[in-house]
Amino acid sequence: MRLTCWIFIAALLAAPLARAAEADLTLNQRKLVTLRATLKGESPAERVEAASHALQAALAASGPDRVQRQVLPGEPPAVRLQANGITVLHLVPDDLGGAQAASLLEAAALDAERRMKLALAEAREARDPKAWAVGIAFSLLATAVAVALLWGLAALRRRLLRQVFRRLDAGQTHAARPWWQVSGAHAIALLRGLAGLASWIVALVVLDLWASVVLRQFAATRAWGERAGDWLIAQLLSLGGAALGAIPGLLTAALILLAARGVLRVVHGVLERVERGELQFAGLDADTAGPTQRLVGLVVWLFALAMAYPYLPGASTEAFKGVTVLAGLMLSLGASGVVGQLMAGLSLMYSRALRVGEYVRIGDVEGTVTTLGVFATKLQTGLGEEVSLPNAVVFSQAVRNFSRLVQDNGQYVLHTAVTIGYATPWRQVHAMLLEAARRTTGVMETPAPYVVQTALNDFYVEYRLCAQGSRAAPQRRAEAMSQLHAHIQDVFNENGVQIMSPHYVEDPAAPQVVPAGPWFAPQGGPIPPRA
Repeated sequence: MRLTCWIFIAALLAAPLARAAEADLTLNQRKLVTLRATLKGESPAERVEAASHALQAALAASGPDRVQRQVLPGEPPAVRLQANGITVLHLVPDDLGGAQAASLLEAAALDAERRMKLALAEAREARDPKAWAVGIAFSLLATAVAVALLWGLAALRRRLLRQVFRRLDAGQTHAARPWWQVSGAHAIALLRGLAGLASWIVALVVLDLWASVVLRQFAATRAWGERAGDWLIAQLLSLGGAALGAIPGLLTAALILLAARGVLRVVHGVLERVERGELQFAGLDADTAGPTQRLVGLVVWLFALAMAYPYLPGASTEAFKGVTVLAGLMLSLGASGVVGQLMAGLSLMYSRALRVGEYVRIGDVEGTVTTLGVFATKLQTGLGEEVSLPNAVVFSQAVRNFSRLVQDNGQYVLHTAVTIGYATPWRQVHAMLLEAARRTTGVMETPAPYVVQTALNDFYVEYRLCAQGSRAAPQRRAEAMSQLHAHIQDVFNENGVQIMSPHYVEDPAAPQVVPAGPWFAPQGGPIPPRA
């Protein structure tokens, strides 16, 4: 085990040393040759330094540049490269990777000779003021052409968009529109995005060509200009090859997703029939068919994505794996509350504690259930407000359902409590409460309303009236309760019985009732204040 560790450490240390053993000979931004061998005690870096000095000495000579290549016999063989009669370097098989590369020595020397001739010529040109002037002139011309092309591209984009938008506006007046024509706002946004993307692509191509042309005008930057053009072509070829290579995987992923969509359509069709009551399955009814449909859809899509994931472009790359791991970590850390809400919502749905349309009381909130969602439950209180309760809050509190036990033609339960002193006969209180229920619109006669005495306190008796509201009652239970309370006050006032709710200690000297008389304000407006 220890020996293996030492071997691994030695390999790690040897890797940068092996890379450092190589040295590139460059002139005027061009690489002439890569040296790897150690000759006469000189390392590749020292050989490159000596060759650079020799090239500078060759450039100092006057007259046309001459580059000679001479094969030296011996073992191993070698090739001498000279510039203007000055020896620049010796190329041996070890510079090409070993003795087995001796057959490639002649071709490598020929390539190095060609590169050296080109680099020497460009180095001479870089010192020529006339060449610089010509390069600047051509660069200015190329810049003007590039600016004109970019300006024309922007103008053409604006003109084409105006023409398309005019046609879209004209097409909105016709009843029958082509299948591809969507609403005006969405079509305009889509076309603007596509036009902007196309404009950026063309502009990048123009700028790359401009940079390549300008850099090629000067000997000192000509190598960069050649690489700029080659880079764009290489990137386009790489993107094209990647796109073509991704087509089979995308087709496979699309087939998997289409199969999942077909399965979901069948499942949804069956569950919709269950929700309408046309089919019956054990454990499924109209209340649980909807959440079951969502759960099945979630499971099927997750399974389909897991199956299609390996066929997506770049799924096997380390970057894609890192992004998926990061996304999973973020979801696991930040979605704990969401998962809690989801599980609470599913528990409420499958426990059938609530149904849409039922009148319930959850904590301090009382209203009609309008939405039973996966994450929240919404109630309309009947007072012009809608309350949204997180499902975790609903699941943790007691739920009072006023609609679950009503008859088939009922709507909700009505009940209210009053406290009356012991001096009033309880039979009379029962009769008055039942009379108030009879006067209230929408109170069902069957089952008949009834009164229960829920407490015998120190100073009063607590009476509770219970009734059921029919479909004729107001949809808002708050309005029905308001009518019931009004009739209770009227009946008790008519019979001279005072209501001392919620606290009752003793009878006052004068009964606290509204005497008979004008109980309604005149139609002409409010009653004027007393003088």
